[in-house]
Amino acid sequence: MGICGYLAVPGKCLVVLGLKLLFLVPAGVPARSGDSVVKDNITVRQGDSAVLKCNVDNKVSRVAWLNRTTILFAGSEKWSLDPRVILMENTAVTEYSIKIQNVDVHDEGPYVCSILTNKKPKSTRVHLIVQVPARITNISKDVTVNEGSNVNLMCLAVGRPEANIIWKHHSPRGIHKFVTEGEHVELKAVTKEQSGSYECIASNDISNPDVRTVQVTVNYPPFISKARSTGTPVGQKGVLQCEASAVPRADFEWYKEDRRLFNGLNGVKIENQGKQSMLVFFNVSEEDYGNYTCVAMNTMGITNASIILYGPGAMHDVNGAAVLPRCSICLLVTVTLLYLLKF
Repeated sequence: MGICGYLAVPGKCLVVLGLKLLFLVPAGVPARSGDSVVKDNITVRQGDSAVLKCNVDNKVSRVAWLNRTTILFAGSEKWSLDPRVILMENTAVTEYSIKIQNVDVHDEGPYVCSILTNKKPKSTRVHLIVQVPARITNISKDVTVNEGSNVNLMCLAVGRPEANIIWKHHSPRGIHKFVTEGEHVELKAVTKEQSGSYECIASNDISNPDVRTVQVTVNYPPFISKARSTGTPVGQKGVLQCEASAVPRADFEWYKEDRRLFNGLNGVKIENQGKQSMLVFFNVSEEDYGNYTCVAMNTMGITNASIILYGPGAMHDVNGAAVLPRCSICLLVTVTLLYLLKF
């Protein structure tokens, strides 16, 4: 678009060329012999206001502000259509300044205050630099994978100066650590310890960092972390506890020897709370003593542990945890078949 397209008053188009010939010195054109040129850089943040100052004296006959080929102000007359550009009021007699409000990236570039003094032109050149706070524009969505898979995360950001990106990992156990720097994170053969939230932090010191988070869920088979044998006298309430970590959360089954137990039958109650399952005996009898098996399963796999309910003075395994129940391998075969049918 030509100069006339930027002028507030179309009729002034005819005198633009005359003004330029009189005293305007476009940016990028070397100053002629005798010109006095003052150069300055102004740095502002996107959205802030920029004040461009120009010093004048009483010998000035003409003065104007020019942005590339666009006249912004000629004297006190506004030529620009941009409502954000205003002539500063109540400025000193020796100052001819303009303000650009709500500065944006497209405002960056050279500005010239052209002055005609005793028919000798001089100019003040100001280069406006616009800084943009770092902002994340694209980031990977939350992802769920099986243990052993590869995970690739991406985080893109813009900013002026260029945004710096770092990644931090926050594990479910509350451990926080730096992962890497850059737009991409590659996790090979991911483990359950690498699950949790991955924080992308984009910054360029212009404002507070922009932070976004990706949740990584790692599926893994059950692992029984607690299975302890218990001694309970006849007639008392007894409880066997079994705890298993797993994603997705494990389903529990209880067996005595090779017989599956069901909630509410034979004087027992099965209580499942999160990753814990309890086999509750309301009134322990001699027949209740013996070996029990806790089975934990999910879509990723199956595991079990042997737990003993014993009476006072009975010999027992203190840890009470075994890979397989002592009865026989029949229980393992039965449970495995049920698992395969279920999942």
